[in-house]
Amino acid sequence: MSKEFLTLQEVVSEIESGKYRDAYLVYNRRSTDDPNIQKNSIAYQKANNLAYAERNKLSIPSLTLEGFCRDGIVSERHSGFKEDDTMVFGADNTVQIRIERPKFFRLMDWLIRGYFAGVITLCWDRASRNGSDSNLIRKSMFRGVDFRFVLGDYDKTSAGELHMDIDSMFAQHHSRVTSEKVTLTMRNKRAQGIVTHRAPVGYLNLGGMEHKPIDPERAPIIQKLFEMYATSEWSLADLARWATEQGFTMSPMRRRRTEAEILAEEEDDIRLEIEKISRPPTYNSIHKILTNPFYKGLIPDENGVLIKSISHEPIVSAELFDRVKERLHKRNKSARYTQVLGHPLRRVITCSDCGRVYTPYPQKGIMYYGAKCYKDCPNPKKSFNFDFITAKVGGLIHNLSFTKKELEMLDARTNTEIALLETKRLNELERNERRKKKIREDLGYLNTNRLTLLQAGVYTAETYMTEHARLNNELATLNEAESASDTAMAKTVEEVVLLSELLKDLCFYYENALPNEKEEIITQIFSELSLSGDTLKYQCKNGFRALESRFVANCDPTGNRTPV
Repeated sequence: MSKEFLTLQEVVSEIESGKYRDAYLVYNRRSTDDPNIQKNSIAYQKANNLAYAERNKLSIPSLTLEGFCRDGIVSERHSGFKEDDTMVFGADNTVQIRIERPKFFRLMDWLIRGYFAGVITLCWDRASRNGSDSNLIRKSMFRGVDFRFVLGDYDKTSAGELHMDIDSMFAQHHSRVTSEKVTLTMRNKRAQGIVTHRAPVGYLNLGGMEHKPIDPERAPIIQKLFEMYATSEWSLADLARWATEQGFTMSPMRRRRTEAEILAEEEDDIRLEIEKISRPPTYNSIHKILTNPFYKGLIPDENGVLIKSISHEPIVSAELFDRVKERLHKRNKSARYTQVLGHPLRRVITCSDCGRVYTPYPQKGIMYYGAKCYKDCPNPKKSFNFDFITAKVGGLIHNLSFTKKELEMLDARTNTEIALLETKRLNELERNERRKKKIREDLGYLNTNRLTLLQAGVYTAETYMTEHARLNNELATLNEAESASDTAMAKTVEEVVLLSELLKDLCFYYENALPNEKEEIITQIFSELSLSGDTLKYQCKNGFRALESRFVANCDPTGNRTPV
């Protein structure tokens, strides 16, 4: 069977069988942060890498795998500086990181497994420009993976190691400096009133930031849309239909690339094959036009403050734009559901920093939660999915249960601290009993000498009744306190331990429960849940607070909560 007709699974099986164990792959990377550097060209890298392989008599396999390589050459369009901050700590002191470059990830996986002898790349900064990927390359080289650099040679000496350190350091430094320069340049241009982003429909994007000319075909229709809406006789839907009748379309845009198109080879230039499409206006697109201050000649600066633009001219006057904005504001109506959607965890989780509620919304079959936090809210977590929050809460429920070590500590202290608390309780009961005896004597004296006390003017009828009622109330309060303290301290601890064991069983049920069942469990245990970043703050309901703080003497009659 010829190779052109092999299936994807058959090609992967060939690789994993060790067929190319003595061959070298070629890795080219076109960076997105230095497009004007010659070595950034895929053609330049490929020519030099193949010439190096020929000079050194290194075998390049005739291997083609869709989405990975063509004729043994892996070409990728991606920034090597981009680094994901995800870290997962696992068992046996392992740490998992995420690699942003999909082809590079597969390349390193197969190299470390020994499916290829090594890889040829132009220089260090074509392979990596961030610390995580550099460490991965180093570790693979220590494990025997043969990395060949056309413009560099790192021998296995201290000098070679130093050479590698310097190249790695300068590769990262170059990307950091480039990033800082771009950020500073964009910030300064925005402060000057230069448009650093794509201009909206009604303007022409000719590739420069300093000049965004007005679109002679679309601009008059946009101006008419503002004028028509300001008359209060047209709705947004009516304007969308009218604009469509006039032949108005939104700016031509290409659709999003599929994953296969993203992984396509550089020379295919799949972007040129995706046709730009001009779509007709909709209700939402008309609303965006009427609320965009760009059309009155203003753009936001670095701090979000609107300033006058020097890159484009306004299509409508500020007075007309403000009239339209006022009318839109008057027509705003809050949405009210006749029947509240039964999404789980509605109004349960809030932002820890600004207090806004995370609202559920389904998207592509997944339940997400988003919060419209205040502008200056420092919370970076604006949205998350259902699995993220339920996993966080599941960890909290698991932590509410006593560990084996905590149970041993609690059992060891039961015979000492619980005994001390019992002694305090008995002393308190003895003091209460003496006070009750005194109150009974006072009540007996008042009842026996009522007439004498009234005739002698010691009490009036009102003050006598007030004093009599006060003593009776105090006696009733002492009786209630005595009744409440009759519960044995050891019995209380037993009940807390039993609750802890029940929560352990609940953890298993929680992991396998349906979303609505998980919500019921969460609302039964927690009274408050708030999120800031990846930190979930919580407040347990009264029945679970004994487990929330470990070894706190909730049953102490003095009210002292002493953490262990």
